[in-house]
Amino acid sequence: MNEKDTIRISKRLARHLRHAPAEIGIRLTADGWTDVEPLITALGISREQLEHVVTTNDKRRYAFDDSGTQIRASQGHSVPVELDLPAATPPDTLYHGTVARFLDAIMAEGLRPMSRHDVHLSPDVPTAVRVGSRRGQPVVLQVDAGRMHADGHVFRLSANGVWLTEHVPATYLTHT
Repeated sequence: MNEKDTIRISKRLARHLRHAPAEIGIRLTADGWTDVEPLITALGISREQLEHVVTTNDKRRYAFDDSGTQIRASQGHSVPVELDLPAATPPDTLYHGTVARFLDAIMAEGLRPMSRHDVHLSPDVPTAVRVGSRRGQPVVLQVDAGRMHADGHVFRLSANGVWLTEHVPATYLTHT
């Protein structure tokens, strides 16, 4: 499968596993899983193509269950799901990639999940740069996650290494 097809399928998976399952007639369980067979039928792809996208995605956006019969997005849902990720102790510093046009609002209000369930934080600067680059020239914010955690904020770690929290108040942010 060529890279163009891989990207196309990955984008369709993101749309339907995170935001619009009903558009293609699939249902997500309360914790975000859906059966693989109806999904590949609805998308008009093969099991091999699906496995290729899941295993080669550099962000590890999707995961199969232990049986390989169900799949879900690792995070980033706008539809109601509860991923049941346990609370975890974050590293002292996490990062968030954005673009300059949002910087004033973020520094005033902090980071909010917007249409998603949680704020997404990166474990390193290169990942934050890649995330911010999707919308233009990236700006990287440093998050004092250690202090946030000590102050009682809850963090969870998704299956693909993205740190999740409900909100990052501006007092914990530094523009690097």
